[in-house]
Amino acid sequence: MNSSRDNSKAGGPLVLSIDAMGGDRGPATIVAGLAAFARRNREARFIVHGPADELGPLIEKRKLTKRCEIRDARGVVSMQDKPSHVMRNGQDTSMWSALDSVRNGEATVAVSCGNTGALMLLSMVRLRKLPGVNRPAIAVLWPSKNPQGFNVMLDVGADIRADAQDLLKYALMGASYARNGLSLERPRVGLLNVGTEEHKGRAELKQAHELIAASAESNNFEFIGFAEGGDIPGDRCDVIVTDGFTGNIALKTGEGTASLIGQFLREAFAYSPLSRVAALLALTSLKRLQARIDPRRKNGGVFLGLNGTVVKSHGAADATGVAAAVELAYDLAQSGFGDRLAARIASAATAAEESAPQPGTEQKKDGTNP
Repeated sequence: MNSSRDNSKAGGPLVLSIDAMGGDRGPATIVAGLAAFARRNREARFIVHGPADELGPLIEKRKLTKRCEIRDARGVVSMQDKPSHVMRNGQDTSMWSALDSVRNGEATVAVSCGNTGALMLLSMVRLRKLPGVNRPAIAVLWPSKNPQGFNVMLDVGADIRADAQDLLKYALMGASYARNGLSLERPRVGLLNVGTEEHKGRAELKQAHELIAASAESNNFEFIGFAEGGDIPGDRCDVIVTDGFTGNIALKTGEGTASLIGQFLREAFAYSPLSRVAALLALTSLKRLQARIDPRRKNGGVFLGLNGTVVKSHGAADATGVAAAVELAYDLAQSGFGDRLAARIASAATAAEESAPQPGTEQKKDGTNP
């Protein structure tokens, strides 16, 4: 439903900036994922960052030479590197180069499988935060019972802290992402808490509840109030808003639980000859289940709140996962997501300034002016 998106599709081929050296599996896997995406989307073009002598043969082998420009970057950000070290010494790395292509307007979105902490710090420094955004957020798509198959959850680890104003910005950004990433015309937004009752939770959550509720109508989303952990994969809302500390724990717990259930299923179906026969009879249903919960299908966390869009793929992603992350980046770029999100945040910041009491006009507790 194109009409439900925040912006119309841009004309002409889109250019994506790819950090080819960030993943655990090496550049061959990243180029293979890029090729898988390129076969389905023949209009996209790419700037690929990494050692030219290593990337050239890989890109030529995949017949992508005419669609890729290689930017020679000899340095690599490892998963063990501290973000502060990368900030001081990473100017020659593929990650830095990939972000600079977005910063310079050569590409619309950057994609990296690299070190999350380093990528976030570099993104904030090289791309800068949007005016009105104190803390950027990482948004992910979580498998759910909703018709669209996924819910948006943010923040899942960009910053462990978030005050009421930050949570309001997360709600605005999450709703915009849901419109563009999931084609939802009026997303339902929930604020994660220990219960749905309005009297529960920390003071900043109660304040955020009031702010989000007041902003819902003017920003075209429905606020359902507080949500609980069971609503993350449920069908009560489409966007789950929380701080990065809580969100990251929930994400890692969900991933671990899914892995454990998969292991238990394999053990159960291998338990006896009869259970192995049952597995064969249920093979089609098991494959459908695997496809439904396969994290590679919607691989990629989106950094929101920056002057440019960055998609963070899982470091251990295979070619299928990399292709999904690149496709997510392409869809967001095609929808004009970044520009519209910036306009929405700026509008919300202006409205907040206008509604704030002016010096000397603070109201008394009874609602009258002093």
